[in-house]
Amino acid sequence: MKFCGYHHIGLIVDDAERSLAFYKKLGAAETFSFPYGGEGMKIYLVDVGGHAVLEIIPRGNAGEESNARFAHIAIQTDDARAAYDLAMEAGAVSRTAPNDVKLGSMDACIAFVLGPDQEVIEFFQVNN
Repeated sequence: MKFCGYHHIGLIVDDAERSLAFYKKLGAAETFSFPYGGEGMKIYLVDVGGHAVLEIIPRGNAGEESNARFAHIAIQTDDARAAYDLAMEAGAVSRTAPNDVKLGSMDACIAFVLGPDQEVIEFFQVNN
């Protein structure tokens, strides 16, 4: 047995279609969807690049994930400033404008925005 990396990160949202549209504006591609619950809701899997998949889950699960979130999702990019601008055009709210940082021995450019459900999205660019 071996681990092969993560398959996806699940994000519980209030409006799955709104979130799907937002991530598509950022360039994500819907790869799969399936029915969820009995009210015509769907779960969407979207590829945000580099084998990173985000699962968009409509709120309504009565199980242990009903109030779950995550700290943030970091999307690696080759241009954090352009990703930030694209997110702002798609309706995101700025948390931290793009800036160059030194993380130990790594030089990076990072930016943070809030998505449609107030999820924190970090755009992460490693500078060589």
